[in-house]
This record gives sequence, C-alpha cells and structure tokens, in this order.
Amino acid sequence: MAHFARIGTGNIVTKVHVLNNEILMKDGVENEQQGVEFLQNLHKTRDLYIQTSYNGTFRKNYAGVGCKYDQTRDAFIAPKPFPSWLLDESTCQWDAPTAYPDDDKVYRWDEDTTSWVIVE
Repeated sequence: MAHFARIGTGNIVTKVHVLNNEILMKDGVENEQQGVEFLQNLHKTRDLYIQTSYNGTFRKNYAGVGCKYDQTRDAFIAPKPFPSWLLDESTCQWDAPTAYPDDDKVYRWDEDTTSWVIVE
C-alpha cells in the first residue's frame, strides 16, 4: 500500500490517503506522480499530495495529520512537543535538551524545569 499526505495551508498535513500500489505503476515502475494525479482526479482538486513512507524509509518520518512538510529538508516533521526541544536534523524528530534517563523508571518531561521528572 502507498500512503499520500494531503498538504494544506502552512504545509500542514490535513489527511493521509492509502492507495493500492498498482495505482502508482507506470511502465512497470512505481511513480509518485501517478498517485498524485489519481488523488487530484478523485477529489476534483489541485491540492498538493506528497507520498509518505509508513516505515520512514523516505521523507524521514511518516506523515500524520498535523505534521508539517518541510520542502527544504524533504521531510515530514511532527509538531514541536515543547518549546525547549530541538530538531535533530538527521532524523527530523524532536529531542529534549537532556537525554531521557537510562534506568527502569518512568519519566515525564517538565517544561518549567526543562528536565525529566519521575512519574510516581
């Protein structure tokens, strides 16, 4: 199955469509544009559709509703979870400014102290 993100205002994903891989075939090869045209014809729109990878093999991350498509990075990026978190350029995922503790305890992020706090 192929997955396509519908891109709305501000390059935000508004919906993800699932298509049969056969729809993408052109001359025996998968072709993203085939899927784009299929969706535009189906929905009678010129909206932007971009293929996304369910397992993240291209465009860094799977496109979920609310994610942003970054054209420069050719990547889907989830909304920033906290103001202090930083974008990892290699994965296009958000990282806390301090690493999650490596023990058997459960933590939650506390933005006020910018630290991990044990969940009691």
